[in-house]
Amino acid sequence: MAPGNICDVLRSISDDKALSIFNIAALAAGSSEIQISRLKLTRKQYYSRMSALMKAGLIARANGRYNLTSFGKVVYIAHKLIGKAQQSYWELKAVDAFECSDNALSSEERDRLINSLIVDNDLNEILQNCSRLKDNGQELVALQQSLDHSK
Repeated sequence: MAPGNICDVLRSISDDKALSIFNIAALAAGSSEIQISRLKLTRKQYYSRMSALMKAGLIARANGRYNLTSFGKVVYIAHKLIGKAQQSYWELKAVDAFECSDNALSSEERDRLINSLIVDNDLNEILQNCSRLKDNGQELVALQQSLDHSK
């Protein structure tokens, strides 16, 4: 069964308990049972959240164990990346402040600023790539238009 739209996926992990179930399934990798009592959920609360995770295509049950699907693994990595961004919130705000200032930064200056403020490699790479996309905005618009026409 194909997952619903992105809203369904995000809704399925939108509360703390559902996100905990999702994280436990990711970290346990099928090697242990998820204990309902430790989550302080009723059976109904647990199974309704688990059902939403399964309908969203994030978790599947095999041999009595819950595991992340391939899609779920991708969503888990994205979730971890969001957590890294949240931990670097103020550094990201500083980058924004420089980019929004009246003194435009060259590409090299922007790259140096990002390298000095953002220590996480994943976030640094994303910001560097976004900067390059911004510099090549016209190419991006043309690429998006060609992708839209190919559908």
